[in-house]
Amino acid sequence: MNYRELLRGTGVALVTPFKQNMEIDFPALERVINYVIDNGAEYVVTLGTTGETPTLSKDEKAELILFTYQVVNDRVPVVVGIGGNNTLSLIKDLETFPLHKAAAVLSASPYYNKPSQEGIYQHYKALAQVSPKPIILYNVPGRTGRNMTAQTTLRLAHDCKNIIGIKEASGDLSQAMQILKDKPADFLVLSGDDNLAMPQMACGMDGIISVIANCMPKQFAEMVRLSLQHNFAAAKQLNDQMLEAYDLLFAENNPAGVKAFLAELGLIENNLRLPVVPLSEDLHTAVTKYLQRLA
Repeated sequence: MNYRELLRGTGVALVTPFKQNMEIDFPALERVINYVIDNGAEYVVTLGTTGETPTLSKDEKAELILFTYQVVNDRVPVVVGIGGNNTLSLIKDLETFPLHKAAAVLSASPYYNKPSQEGIYQHYKALAQVSPKPIILYNVPGRTGRNMTAQTTLRLAHDCKNIIGIKEASGDLSQAMQILKDKPADFLVLSGDDNLAMPQMACGMDGIISVIANCMPKQFAEMVRLSLQHNFAAAKQLNDQMLEAYDLLFAENNPAGVKAFLAELGLIENNLRLPVVPLSEDLHTAVTKYLQRLA
């Protein structure tokens, strides 16, 4: 299968809506999934960082995967996030989670342990050997505390057939360009930074797994499509309109920002599980005013 074609464009790192009692709000999740698909997202990602996965139980994760398959109903591909810092535990998750309808697995680089580059390589190699689905690497040093270098990414790309791409969220354009220069031809390279997606696609990236596409899917997915068509003048016009939104989304915490947007749009309740809390009052007011100007 050509994963560079299948997962090209805009993937949405879905939020996990909660009720006031902190149970998962499945009707709200259904609204969000339909909203992003109806407005042009090419695929969805469940159990990403934006889904508050550190606060979800294994049973809840399995339930979310199955519910996402059900709502998506084969309209777009579904990518499932399975990452962590305990390799043996992740191997068990890959063997037991319901991945039968997943297009691929997105797996964040180990956090907190701060492994060496060799440790990161061996971690992913072990996952690739057992995963029933192809793996997309996820480099997000701002959260993990350890950057996965271009050299490590390229080594995995060339050595492991079951590793088919990377979500690169280091924010380092030079590192991204090195990966794009030396990667295998069929290796998928996705942005993990909404605010950098346009210039990264100018360098050759295949799209993005996005946060803002939860709440502004139409504008953002169109910007991505225009960028992939190398129509950067038109893409820039759309991107310029979203520059303030990018800042608001990540000013305090993800997904506090995007949940504030979605709550203002009437799609979810603005509830987050501790230790993450909703946006401060001033920032939430700024979100409201931004959306009013767009209307």
